[in-house]
Amino acid sequence: MGDSTKQIINESLEALMDDHTFLPELTGSARKKAFSSLLSILSTPNHVSKSFLRVALEDGRVKRVPSFLVQHNNILGPYKGGIRFHESVSEAEVENLASLMTLKNALHEVPFGGGKGGVVIDPREYSVKELNLISRKYVQYFSEILGPDKDIPAPDVGTGDREMDWMMGEYKSIRPGLPYRGSFTGKSVLNGGSLGRKEATGKGVYYSLRYMLYDFAKEQEKWLSERDNPFAETALEHIDQTLSIAIQGFGNVGSTAALEAYQCNYLKNKIVAVSDRNVTLYNSDGLDIPNLVEFVQTNTGDLPSDETQLEAADVKATILDRDDLLTLDVDVLILAALGGQVNQENMKDVKARIIVEGANAPVTSEADKFLSENAVIIIPDILANAGGVIVSYLEWLQGRETQFFSEEKVFDRLFEKMKHTFDTIYPEFFGDPFPLRQNCYIHAVMKISTITFRQGKLY
Repeated sequence: MGDSTKQIINESLEALMDDHTFLPELTGSARKKAFSSLLSILSTPNHVSKSFLRVALEDGRVKRVPSFLVQHNNILGPYKGGIRFHESVSEAEVENLASLMTLKNALHEVPFGGGKGGVVIDPREYSVKELNLISRKYVQYFSEILGPDKDIPAPDVGTGDREMDWMMGEYKSIRPGLPYRGSFTGKSVLNGGSLGRKEATGKGVYYSLRYMLYDFAKEQEKWLSERDNPFAETALEHIDQTLSIAIQGFGNVGSTAALEAYQCNYLKNKIVAVSDRNVTLYNSDGLDIPNLVEFVQTNTGDLPSDETQLEAADVKATILDRDDLLTLDVDVLILAALGGQVNQENMKDVKARIIVEGANAPVTSEADKFLSENAVIIIPDILANAGGVIVSYLEWLQGRETQFFSEEKVFDRLFEKMKHTFDTIYPEFFGDPFPLRQNCYIHAVMKISTITFRQGKLY
């Protein structure tokens, strides 16, 4: 687990330790021992599995590919988390992401635990046949600990419904006659996936911003103006204003969030910049997001990177360096790429007053502390990007019942679930001194700790 995650769990437990309305049955030395036990349980995974997948490449070579499956905590239900195909995957990263999944599910009251998988490859360097083999090998090597009631993976960076279809097919072959539809989520709709699953994370990311500024702040403007809270001032500054938005990452999450912002009728948005692994595109008057989405979907998956491609996309933009997006003079920064993007080296140059974490852990602990001290609102990953796991839960339910929801019903249930969390978190955040991330962690830790205690796991 990352030091920052462990630290914030520790801080959450310390805050709850002094709140004697929480687990009032525990007093004196028994309370201290129980909280020490909780820190030990929550800051370590239940299982860490590692294998080197044997992959026969099409050129005749055999390659050994490192892979991981971390199962952090299953007190709330089966382990749940994405499988990441990326060259930067490490055991420490997967372990940290698994712990974040535990907390995310607890915060949003999704009956899953936290897990995560990863394979150390750059998917662009492998053929479709080789990626198919890697996906199937992953299931073969970890099949004993995967399953609809054990560990239910989903897509993550570098994977999608194609890989989940392959993996479920392999699981079905290995476990003939046993239930298999719920073994993986994020599958294609034809293969038992849920309508809306692909768009769920990006829609949830934008919804977290829209709900804060429109549904909550606009409705509670008088109450916010009476708060002695710098974050309330930041929110009030952006009510009824045209919001300039920059979005890092234009994959599934970033492009969906961009479309949601572009088409939103509740807030006045102007998406002035988007970026991917190659470039930043900037237009102070606003970018044509539908044209960019269409270009990305019909070409290489990358944004236009030269004038010829911009003309082909029918998009007016200035081409900037990839990392320039992070320090542009904008109101809102949506981070939908990888972890650690806003860090100690660039945090003082960030001008956005609101940051939304579409990716997992894109703001380091040092940057989070610095920006929060300067009244920058950071809507954390644990709160903002839970749309994927919420709809994964709905997919899991639909697979068990073999009754499938309409896309409208899926999104209604997604927003209803997230709204319930926002209605708990946002009033407390603007009403007390804790940064939003800490507030979310306290609620998540409270839920897990209560269930752990009730199940007698602290003895």
